[in-house]
Amino acid sequence: MSSDIFNQLSLPIASLPLCAMSGSVVYGGDYHAFNTYSPIDGVKITSFVQADSDTFEKVTQASYEAHLLYKVFPAPLRGAFVKRIGELVKENKEALAYIITLEAGKIEQEALGEVQEWIDICDFAVGLSRQLYGLTMASERANHRLMETWHPLGVVGVISAFNFPMAVWAWNAMLAFVCGDSVVLKPSNKAPLCALACQHIVLKALADFPQFPQAISSLILGDRNSVLMMANDKRYNLVSATGSIAMGKSVSEKVGARLGRSLLELSGNNALIVTQKANIENALKATTFSAVGTTGQRCTSLRRLIIDESLVDSFCQELIHIYKSIKIGDPRDSANLMGPLIDKSAYEQMQEALQSAVSSGGEILYGGERTLEAGNEDAYYVKPAIVKIAHDAPIVQKETFAPILYVLTYTDLEQAITIQNSVTQGLSSAIFTDDMREAELFIAQSDCGIANINIGTSGAEIGGAFGGEKETGGGRESGSDAWKNYMRRATNTINYGSDMPLSQGISFDF
Repeated sequence: MSSDIFNQLSLPIASLPLCAMSGSVVYGGDYHAFNTYSPIDGVKITSFVQADSDTFEKVTQASYEAHLLYKVFPAPLRGAFVKRIGELVKENKEALAYIITLEAGKIEQEALGEVQEWIDICDFAVGLSRQLYGLTMASERANHRLMETWHPLGVVGVISAFNFPMAVWAWNAMLAFVCGDSVVLKPSNKAPLCALACQHIVLKALADFPQFPQAISSLILGDRNSVLMMANDKRYNLVSATGSIAMGKSVSEKVGARLGRSLLELSGNNALIVTQKANIENALKATTFSAVGTTGQRCTSLRRLIIDESLVDSFCQELIHIYKSIKIGDPRDSANLMGPLIDKSAYEQMQEALQSAVSSGGEILYGGERTLEAGNEDAYYVKPAIVKIAHDAPIVQKETFAPILYVLTYTDLEQAITIQNSVTQGLSSAIFTDDMREAELFIAQSDCGIANINIGTSGAEIGGAFGGEKETGGGRESGSDAWKNYMRRATNTINYGSDMPLSQGISFDF
């Protein structure tokens, strides 16, 4: 671990173990401790403690009170604050990327790319701060104006995952800050230092805005109990949760029981269709990055390759050749394109999935085995796997967070799209074709939140709303009009005349 990196970001390593931060207030204690380990080599990074209910209460109440003070400031001023955050992220880009690599195991370029997403969403949010538009509608009554206005929502709870420990928080927090909300982050216990780095970037920005309460940004380190407390607490006007379907269902049920809002970004079982009219070279490149990037640990990772049966043999031969050339190892080495799985559990789940595939008649065409030479006994580097299998095999219906690509075949495009839509998840989808009719049919019939033409399933831009349908949760983050999640809408009618007409032509004279 590079102490220079942490000194540069002013991370309070001397204050560890800590369990929460509300603004610059650090909470520690003698609660249940947990250690964090780097997936690069299995070496312990540091220790933290789980926040208890008392600490949760203090952080939540501080965030609630901060929102009441913060929401009255003009949105453009809040945008200036987010602009300052973006400037600080740019200044510390390499340091922030290093922490992502250390905790999540991402290769250097992917870690830098994640930090760039934070910078990009800051830019988007700054422009948005002057564009929180409401509609004006024609009133049926004379001398009346009918319009809608948007107002700050309140406290936003963000439950993030290890694989995008900074970007997921930033997609939510930067928009929430511009919209006038306070934010409490509950990060994955596999990436607490990333959360701490995010908090300190915000604190540095807040130093230039002394009129803002510091508790508009907080974090809570904890286990499942912290998630449940957040979901059950009515002070959290919105709970944005990224993770498994099981976690999302639990959060949604509890938030829904109190009639709160939830924004869910859950599992993906993403498919890419390759037709006879595809540019094969581009399809191979997209397939490789989508399936292997981030060691297959993206929600948008390619899980299912649906390919015309006349192309499958030659395509797989080329794909295996490419897979064999991929350098696997320490993600801090720029020569490597694939780092480790996050931990032993992820490796075991990958092996169980491969065994299930074989039991269902699948054939492992390449990979799947652990590569000890790339790391050591405490790190889990694997060769990406290619498995030819039937589309309705039970394991194909699930998402395994690992670099396993299931190869499925089809005979006509309608069948391919039906196969794609046959799973319960609906996040990202793609097709490779140079035929306009095939592309348009795919866009019309894909049931996913993302439908791409001639690009892979990974690599969403922040300008578009990100999210999926079905068991992926239906949430939308980042661009387009996703900002509306973080505000409340009011419909306003203004009578600027001297009479009192009623709607629908009702007469109520007395």
